[in-house]
Amino acid sequence: MKSNKFETIKDAYQLVQGAQIRAKQYPEEIFTLAEYQADKRGYMVYPVDNGVMYQDFGVLITETELMNDYEIGSIEMVTPKADIFAERKVA
Repeated sequence: MKSNKFETIKDAYQLVQGAQIRAKQYPEEIFTLAEYQADKRGYMVYPVDNGVMYQDFGVLITETELMNDYEIGSIEMVTPKADIFAERKVA
């Protein structure tokens, strides 16, 4: 988990289920973002240790608190290399 790069949360659209987050104040604690709970107006997060997510207990964090006090793990997207000049063979 140390190889992940974390960046500040700029938009609420970054908050997707399964994303890795960490507190700016305590960067050694990593959590996995779970589903949004509309009735409580917040996201459930579960702790992660050595790549294992523990669902024994969770913490409810509001969207505002996530955007101000937490960072989200960035994933490098690999662009597929397509050969646009390849010929298609039609049977």
